[in-house]
Amino acid sequence: MTGTKIFSRAGEGAWTPTPDGNRRRVLLHTDELMMVEFGFDKGGVGALHSHPHVQASYVAEGRFEVTIDGRTEVLEAGSSFIVPSNLVHGVKALEAGRLVDSFTPHRAD
Repeated sequence: MTGTKIFSRAGEGAWTPTPDGNRRRVLLHTDELMMVEFGFDKGGVGALHSHPHVQASYVAEGRFEVTIDGRTEVLEAGSSFIVPSNLVHGVKALEAGRLVDSFTPHRAD
């Protein structure tokens, strides 16, 4: 793993805006796995979408309405969810919050 960053410290990495008005920062990545932190203001939406990557998400802060394959649940800090490959999913921030998402394989976008 020479040259691969294997640790990430709180506050490292610059936030970049997302097309849907939220923000993100890549925490760590390899060719096989990517970990990304997303920040949302209250009412922020991660629009319904799908991708071939398997996604595991952790609610680090706040409360989110999470929809996966037509099923919706409200999750709060400390909760998590899995999105299997190609399922339509999205979120709405019921209060300001952060999600930490892991994707496999690594996302190019």
